Amino acid sequence: MFWGVGQVSAQKDSIYIGAKLSSDRKTIEVNQEIVYYNHSDKDLTSVKLLNWISAYNKRGTSLVYRKLEDRNNDLHFAKSNQLGKLLDLSVKNSDNQVIPVDKLSEENLFVPLKEALQPGKSITLQLQYRLQLPDKKFTGYGTSDQNIALKYFFIVPDHFDPDNISPRKYHDIEEPVSFNTFWTVNFDIPVNSFVDGNLPQTQMNSFKGYLDSDPEFLISPSTYPSIKTDIDGSTTEVKFGYNLKPEERQNLEFYLPLHLKFIKEKIGYLPASIYISDKFRAKEDFFGNNDITFWKFRFQLFTDGEKTDLDYFGMITKKILDESVIADKQKDHWFKNGLKSYLEIQYLKKFYGETKLLGSLPETKIFGIKPLKLFHASKVKLLDRYGLAYQYIMLQNLDQKIDEDFTSLSNFNEMTISSFETGSLFSYSAAKMGENTFNDTVKNYISQNSGKKVNPDEFLKTLSQKDKSTTYLSDFLNHKNRINFKLGHIDKKNDSLQINISKNTSASIPVKLETETKEGHKKTYWIDTEENKNITSVNLPASDNIYKVTLNSGYIFPESKYRDNFLYAKGLFSNAKRIKIKLIKDIPDPEYNEIYVSPRVRFNNTYDKFLLGVNLKNQSFFDQKFLYSVTPTYSTGTGKLTGSGAVAYSFLPAESIIRSLTLGVSGSYFHYDYGLAYRKATLSSNINFRKNPRSTVSRGLGLSYSYFERDLSPKMIANDDYKKYNLWSLGYGYTDNQMIHEKSLSLSTQGMEDFNKITAEGFYRWEFAPKQKLSLRLFAGYFLRNNTRNDLFDYGISRVSNYAFSYTLLGESANSGLLSQQFILADGGFKSFIPGTVNQWITSFNVDSSVWKIFHVYADAGMYKNKDFPTKFIWDSGIKVRIIPDFLEIYFPIQSSLGFEPAFKDYAKRIRYTLVLNLSSIINAARRGWY
Repeated sequence: MFWGVGQVSAQKDSIYIGAKLSSDRKTIEVNQEIVYYNHSDKDLTSVKLLNWISAYNKRGTSLVYRKLEDRNNDLHFAKSNQLGKLLDLSVKNSDNQVIPVDKLSEENLFVPLKEALQPGKSITLQLQYRLQLPDKKFTGYGTSDQNIALKYFFIVPDHFDPDNISPRKYHDIEEPVSFNTFWTVNFDIPVNSFVDGNLPQTQMNSFKGYLDSDPEFLISPSTYPSIKTDIDGSTTEVKFGYNLKPEERQNLEFYLPLHLKFIKEKIGYLPASIYISDKFRAKEDFFGNNDITFWKFRFQLFTDGEKTDLDYFGMITKKILDESVIADKQKDHWFKNGLKSYLEIQYLKKFYGETKLLGSLPETKIFGIKPLKLFHASKVKLLDRYGLAYQYIMLQNLDQKIDEDFTSLSNFNEMTISSFETGSLFSYSAAKMGENTFNDTVKNYISQNSGKKVNPDEFLKTLSQKDKSTTYLSDFLNHKNRINFKLGHIDKKNDSLQINISKNTSASIPVKLETETKEGHKKTYWIDTEENKNITSVNLPASDNIYKVTLNSGYIFPESKYRDNFLYAKGLFSNAKRIKIKLIKDIPDPEYNEIYVSPRVRFNNTYDKFLLGVNLKNQSFFDQKFLYSVTPTYSTGTGKLTGSGAVAYSFLPAESIIRSLTLGVSGSYFHYDYGLAYRKATLSSNINFRKNPRSTVSRGLGLSYSYFERDLSPKMIANDDYKKYNLWSLGYGYTDNQMIHEKSLSLSTQGMEDFNKITAEGFYRWEFAPKQKLSLRLFAGYFLRNNTRNDLFDYGISRVSNYAFSYTLLGESANSGLLSQQFILADGGFKSFIPGTVNQWITSFNVDSSVWKIFHVYADAGMYKNKDFPTKFIWDSGIKVRIIPDFLEIYFPIQSSLGFEPAFKDYAKRIRYTLVLNLSSIINAARRGWY
């Protein structure tokens, strides 16, 4: 029956598949024969088969969890007919005996063998099964109205881990499954359908050939284009799983020969056929070259031809590496990803060496001027993207070590660490040892390991044999590194300049030193640093008229900071850094001490009215350890100077249970009532604990001491109100912002000379249907001691007392009007205006649930007790309208302890709203799923 299996070379597995697609294009009947060799060095008592279509079968699979981590809940909420599953399975051996296999819903199937399969021996298995294909929208593979994409659905042996009984799960990360395999695949598809893929086509709907990657097919109602290119007498056909626009095809016909020739020169290999699916294009295109669209405006960074060139070079490079290098993506992802980035860097050096990161955008004129020219970002080169991306994530201490398991990498680290950082290291090594030597090493390694799973450690060992200065790479991959080179003072001695270069590592890592004259003439030196020696001295001729010295220019090495890589040998700023005043936040220029000066206009409240001022700070688009910010303002409401300032320093240990320890001092002076000002000074310490960058869990601990001084009105003085007070606070916070089950918990204690209280708050939000959520909040507060003179420090029921001036209230002391109707979800959290405060204890329970689109219902219930009064039970309920979820929401009370509130004459004044104007909160919400 399985006549399609041809003779193949020894020790190569072969798989025959006869696949019949149903007329509704939802199920596939499969007849399959597997000739499987034991490639391990142990006897096998069972054959491990991967049944990865079962990853789509139900909630709770690794695939579903990974999609939720990426902020995608489509598969979690999928209907039964949208899921993928193995419907039935029959397995027979070569004697036509049925082999029982159970647990068809599992992703790993184990076929027991009657006799142990010895190393080098083979077994033949015959399979018959039916597949229900999943909806294509989940991963890009499956069925849709337009076409059917098939990959990872057919049952295949696990070549990477054949003798390990631990399960191997499908995570949709394009990890290799099959290699060293000869495939024969015949399709029976409905009329007026066409099929193509990455296997050579022998006749209509039939494919046969050897693959070191996984087979991929596309069944569609029409054919898709391909482009053939001749390189050095050999033809390579690039096939596309989507239509090409005429101008895109024209550009590709020009650029593809350049791409293929360039890649062949570097790695020495080109496949006969390259297949690019729509999913692969979306995943591997060039990050950061898309047009910027804003409202009705569109700003083009690069021409259509340049975008095609940049996008497809990366795609073609990755495809060729996938076809030529067999690597375990879980452990050795960095090898192919790093080679891809290395080749990109070399390509950019040759064709885009002076191109800017923002392309032609800085040339855009607005009212006859080019405002973006004021930004350092307009001067940053496209080549700098690799080092800058690493800097961005490293300065938040969210980077991961290069050899981290791939499934543990965050999406951003997949790009910046696995690809960009590794590619930068390869490029750095090539520049030091010579690009031809590096390229020859790559060529030989790929050639010698053709058809075999690679061990990249052997590649690094070969590199170190070629040039000992690359020996550090093997250890470098195993850690989160904070390597830093620093220029010491430049001293003139006799006829030479002595330059000291220090490093914060005992490893022997070379450094690139560049000198420049005032006329712009440059010289480059490679300095080999010694192992276990932190300072290296270099002597250069003073006759070279050196004006500036630079280490590792262009972010070519992944350092922890570049700000100490520049020094001037002459002039006013010799052996010092220049100062630059900038108006708008920018990508930092490490050559300068930058001070950002920007105007500030904001509406504080009805007391200060408009605050006009200027902010001076050193915070750029990138985080820094030391930060300062000073904002003097003029209060139009009072005619007085007000303002705030803060200084903070963060410790960011690379390998620790602590992600950051921040120590800060801040102060502010504003008005909290008509003619009444407050002064606040705070000392704080905050610890953020280490988190897995893919995890949505964050944990932190905070300790602060604040001193407050308030102006008091005559009435407040008569009531012996607090003019000065000190607050100590200690709190722990836990948050888990996963998509379906969002949770948070906070515990805190606060006190001063007149009181001590402890507070606990738990929050849970469940998305029970797409965009439909149920929220539960439990709050409890208790005074351990309360000898206060008034209700200033009491727990609030429906309003909060902002005695610490920590809430963003539009009207600090407003008791009436629109500003007083602002709602802050804190303390009791009641939306109805239930009068009173609590000076002993309170517990409350807040419920909020979706009803229809933006409309929710809410209910609050609780109990509280004040001194010398009995315990009281209160409740309320109503409707909430989510205009902008979590940022602008309006509450309409209906029924409460007060009665039927819409019947009250002042009902309009009882409507509440939340308004969050915190930009950092918006940014944090937007970047979830990346890191």
